[in-house]
Amino acid sequence: MPESRKDADVEVMGRDNGGQPDNKNIVPARFVFPATLPVLPLLSRPLFPKMMVPLMVDDEALKAMLTSTASASSKFIGLVLARNGEDSETRHIPRKASELHDVGVIAEILQVSTSSTEGPIQVMVGVLERFKITEVVSEDPVIVVRPTYVIETEMADNDELRAYSLSIITAIKELLQLNPLFKEELNLFLNRTNIKEPGRLADFAAAMTTATGKELQEVLEALGIRGRIEKVLLLLKKEIDISRIQVRISKNIEEKVTKQQRDYFLREQLKAIKKELGLVKEGKETELDEFKERLAKLTLTDEANERISEEMNKLGIMEPNSPEFTVSRNYVDWLTSLPWGVFSKDSYDIRKARSILNTDHYGLEDVKDRILEFLSVGILKGKISGSIICFVGPPGVGKTSIGQSIARSIGRQFYRFSVGGMRDEAEIKGHRRTYIGAMPGKFLQAIKVCKTQNPVIMLDEVDKIGASYHGDPASALLEVLDPEQNRDFLDHYLDVRFDLSNVMFICTANQLDTIPAPLLDRMEVIKLAGYIQEEKMSIARKFLIPKQLNAHGITPGQLAINDAALRGIIDGYAREPGVRGLENHIKKICRKAAKLLVEEKATRVSVSLKDLNEFLGKRLFSETDPFKKPRVGVVMGLAWTSMGGSTLYIEATEVGAKNPGFKQTGQLGSVMVESSEIAYTYVRSFLNGAPNARDFFEKNFIHLHVPAGATPKDGPSAGITMATALYSLVMNKPIRAHYAMTGELTLTGFVLPIGGLKEKTIAAKRAGVVNLIFPRENRKDYEELPAHIRKGLKPHFVQTFREVVEICFGKK
Repeated sequence: MPESRKDADVEVMGRDNGGQPDNKNIVPARFVFPATLPVLPLLSRPLFPKMMVPLMVDDEALKAMLTSTASASSKFIGLVLARNGEDSETRHIPRKASELHDVGVIAEILQVSTSSTEGPIQVMVGVLERFKITEVVSEDPVIVVRPTYVIETEMADNDELRAYSLSIITAIKELLQLNPLFKEELNLFLNRTNIKEPGRLADFAAAMTTATGKELQEVLEALGIRGRIEKVLLLLKKEIDISRIQVRISKNIEEKVTKQQRDYFLREQLKAIKKELGLVKEGKETELDEFKERLAKLTLTDEANERISEEMNKLGIMEPNSPEFTVSRNYVDWLTSLPWGVFSKDSYDIRKARSILNTDHYGLEDVKDRILEFLSVGILKGKISGSIICFVGPPGVGKTSIGQSIARSIGRQFYRFSVGGMRDEAEIKGHRRTYIGAMPGKFLQAIKVCKTQNPVIMLDEVDKIGASYHGDPASALLEVLDPEQNRDFLDHYLDVRFDLSNVMFICTANQLDTIPAPLLDRMEVIKLAGYIQEEKMSIARKFLIPKQLNAHGITPGQLAINDAALRGIIDGYAREPGVRGLENHIKKICRKAAKLLVEEKATRVSVSLKDLNEFLGKRLFSETDPFKKPRVGVVMGLAWTSMGGSTLYIEATEVGAKNPGFKQTGQLGSVMVESSEIAYTYVRSFLNGAPNARDFFEKNFIHLHVPAGATPKDGPSAGITMATALYSLVMNKPIRAHYAMTGELTLTGFVLPIGGLKEKTIAAKRAGVVNLIFPRENRKDYEELPAHIRKGLKPHFVQTFREVVEICFGKK
C-alpha cells in the first residue's frame, strides 16, 4: 500500500506564471497525496480532474487492490490510459508500466460495490489532479508508481485567458443546441465553477466530446493552459461539425418518415371517404369483382368452372393477411387470365400466304410449297389445328423467320421460346402449387401472353433439349405435341385440363439424330438444306444489305457494294450454308463505312473486290485448292454435318515395309473406320487378279488420311471415296477429272443410298465441282432438287464400285 505520510513532489501552476508549469516551484504536500500510487489502467478514454465516474473492474488482481485500498486510510489510486487501449484486437489489461502513458490522474475511491464474489466490482471514484510518472516502484501483482503531482492553482485574471474561456463556453453552448445530451451536466458544472478556472473548463469540455482516447490523452498531457485550451477548441469544432451532420441526417429521415405517415393517413382517409360514398370496395372485394368480370368474357369448361367457383368461395372467407390467401389469389388469377374459349380468326387466303412467304424469304421453293400444301389442307377442313411442323437445317437458313411468316400468313399470334439446354420437366408441365414461387409451364405462359387459345408456338433448338435428375423434358413434350393427348393437357400448377389441340406447334432443329424417336414421330419434318452462291447474292441484295443500312443509319446512296465484292464475301468469308455469317460481314462493312462517313467526312463509300482485305481482313477460305489438279491417291468426298453439307478430301499413300498393313487417321468415328476397312478389303479383292497390285499390297504399308484432323468425322457414306483413293494409289493413276462422290460401299462392292443429298449437292456446287457420283437409288432425290441447283452439274449414278472405276479411270 502507498505511504501517506511520505513527502510527495508537486508541480504548482500559479498565479504569476501565466498558466505555465513552474518546475522550480516544488513544495511539500504532506498528509495529502501519497508518495506512491497503485495504478488502475484505463483501456478506452482517460479521465480528467474534478470528475466523478463509476468504473467496472473484472481483473482479479485489480479487484484485490481496489478492495484493500478502499478499506485503508489512504484511498488514492492512479488512473492512467493504456497505450493500446483503442485497438480492439490487441486490447488487454497492461501488466507493465511501459504499456501506460506517462501522464494520468489521481483519484479517490468513494465507494466499492460488488454484486457477487466472482463477478466484476463497481468503483465510484472522484478524480482530483494530474500526475506524471517519474519512477516505477513495482509491477506485480499491480503496477505501483512514484508520481509527480501537477496542482493547478487559480490563474491570473487577464483578458487572454478570459477570451479563451468565453470561446470554450460559446462552443459548448453551440454544441448543446445541436446535441442536448450534456445539458444537465453542463448546468451543474457552470454553477460550481467560474470563468477564472479555464483549465477546469477545458478539461470538462474535452470530456464532453466523442474524441478518441489518443486525442483526449493529448489534452490531458497538455499541462500548459493555453495549449490545452487550443487543443480542446479544435476538438469542440470537430464535434460541432459531426453534430451538424447528425442533425442533417436526422432531419432528412424525419422528413421522409413524416411524409410517409402523412401520405398513409391521407390515403386511409381517402379510402374511408370513398367507401362511405360507395365509390370503392375493399381490396378483396375489388379483386373478386375483377375475377368475375374476366369470367364473363370467357367460355369455361365444366371442370374449370367448378374449380374457379370453389377457389373464389374460399377467397371470400379468407383473411387477406393470411398466407393461404396469397396462394389462392395467385391461383385464381392464373385460372381467370387464360383465354378459355377465346380464338383468333384464321386467315384462309392462300394467295396472301404465298405473298408473305415470298416477301420474307428468297428461294426455298420446296419448303414454301410444303407449307402452302399444309395450309391448303387446313383451309379445306376449315380448321388449322393439331399441327406439329419441324424445320431441320443448319444455322442461319431462316427456320425461325419462316415460323414467324406462317403466323402472319394465317393471322395468328406468335410466341417463341427455346428448349435448348432445358433440363427440368417443370418448365413444360409447371410446378406443383405446394412449392413457394410455383408457376405454370412455358406453354400456358405462352397462351396467357398471346391471349388466344390458338396461337403459333415455336420451340427452338428442340434437338438440344437435355435431361437431368429433375426429369426428362423431352418425354414431357410427348403429351404436348401429340394431337390425341394435348386436348386434355394437364399442367401441374393449374391442375385443370386445358385444350392445346388448336395450337400450331413449330419446332426447329439442326439435326434429327438427337431428337428422341417417339418425339420425332409426332412431327412433320421439313428440311432446309441451305443456299448456293446465287441465292445468297439475291438474299444479300433484297434483304440483308437494306436491313443493315437502315440499322446503321446509312442511306443507300452512301454505301455501295458491287457484285464482285459480294461474291468475294460469300466465297472467301461466308461459305456456310446459312446467311448469318454473310450478314455479320455486311455489318462489319457498314460499321467501317459509318466511321469513314463521320470521321473523314466522306460522301460515298464504294466497296469492290480489292477493298475486302481492308474492310474484312484476311480471307477465311483460301482461293487456291492444292488438289484442284487430280493427283494419285487423292479423291474428293461429300459429307453432311449439322452445319450443312461440306466437301472433304481423302488421301492415301504407301510406305515400303516388311510387314504390310493398313491404318487410318483424321479423328474418324467407329462407323467411318469400319468403312475404310471394308474399302481396303474390297479393293484388295477387286485387284486380286492383277499381279502388280497383289505385289503392291504385300510389300507396302498403306495409310489413309482424312484432312482437318481436329474435326471429328463419322458416317458410312465415304465408302466409295475411300475405295477410289485406294484404287488410285495401287494403280498409280489419278482420276480423269475433278469428281466429288458419296456412297456407302458394301463388302461385295455394291453402292448403297445415302442421306443429305441436297446438302451435299449444294456443297459441291459451292466448291465449284461439276462432276458428281451418287448411288443409283438416290436418282429420284436428285431429280426432286430445284432446277437452279441442278443447273450446270453432271451427275453419275452408280450401283457398283466397278461403275465408279469406269467413270473415274476409264474401262479396264
